Amino acid sequence: MVEGSMTQGAGQGPELARAATLRDFRVPAYVHETGPYAQNTPPDEGAGPVEEPEGYTPTRRDLPVISRGDTVQIAVDPAAPETTDGPGPLYVVGDVHGYLDQLVAALQEQGLIDAAGNWSAGTARLWFLGDFTDRGPDGIGVIDLVMRLSAEAAAAGGYCKALMGNHELLLLGAKRFGDTPVNSGAGTATFQAAWLLNGGQKTDMDRLQDHHLQWMARLDAMELVDGHLLVHSDTTAYLDYGDSIEALNDTIRETLTRNDADECWDLFRKFTKRFAFRDDGGAEAVRSLLDAYGGTRIVHGHSPIPYLLGEVGSEDGEDSTGPIVEGPHLYADGLAIAMDGGVTMAGKLLVQQLPLDN
Repeated sequence: MVEGSMTQGAGQGPELARAATLRDFRVPAYVHETGPYAQNTPPDEGAGPVEEPEGYTPTRRDLPVISRGDTVQIAVDPAAPETTDGPGPLYVVGDVHGYLDQLVAALQEQGLIDAAGNWSAGTARLWFLGDFTDRGPDGIGVIDLVMRLSAEAAAAGGYCKALMGNHELLLLGAKRFGDTPVNSGAGTATFQAAWLLNGGQKTDMDRLQDHHLQWMARLDAMELVDGHLLVHSDTTAYLDYGDSIEALNDTIRETLTRNDADECWDLFRKFTKRFAFRDDGGAEAVRSLLDAYGGTRIVHGHSPIPYLLGEVGSEDGEDSTGPIVEGPHLYADGLAIAMDGGVTMAGKLLVQQLPLDN
């Protein structure tokens, strides 16, 4: 078992009402405003059409529609965490994207927190797979909750830990580099423009403090826990950063420490790649990661299950009856578990105990 360590602890931010979901994958209304959050430099200004690699999405508003009918979803009845001697049960949480009230409800449903929002799971182990902010109303409140639960869980003999998602890299970049031009591979881009394009919330930026930035910059990108290889993105780009989990996490932290805008953009770009584990060759792609880093299954967020299942009829949702997500998505010959239930699309914020049976 390889498990990272981190120090997390802070108060919970205010809980806000859930925002409308129809605009989740479109440009926010304030993108064209003037002021400190205005999109001053279009991502691809001055560049002609450039063919982007499959899965590259930093300067795109919407995910593509995927039509797949050969995959399996599994619904598992929630059970209260056990508190026997030794390591407690293992849970993973998919993408939260600022939906604090949905997160609180999902954690309460699994018995991980009580009615007051305090850790109540004893020695249970809880991993968040990244993407705490953007699109939803209270990303900073989500981060504050995760940091506070980390301290409370540790005091109870369990733990609550988190991985780096592409939206953590995006928010870090928007704060550090703003509208500084970077070479996107498809013309000129900026972190600020990409952040706005991908659901950046002004309220999150206003409330972002140094301890939030330090916490995000220290997050690991990969961990191996009870044979489950935990990552955020369904991509093989992790292989570019190290041949071991320790080396990979060190490389990513060092990249962020150097504070080079182009290096950070390249890291963010690679973390936005998706869908490597679907279609022909998907199981082989998963095995390439398992062979390099260990484990028997990979568990990831990032790509919403409704897109993996082809349950979104159009990018505007006009032809769709809405995503139906009851639980995690097991695919790639049973080697991959997808955990992004599509909460930003009126889907479900998933909290799941592992292992997941076939």
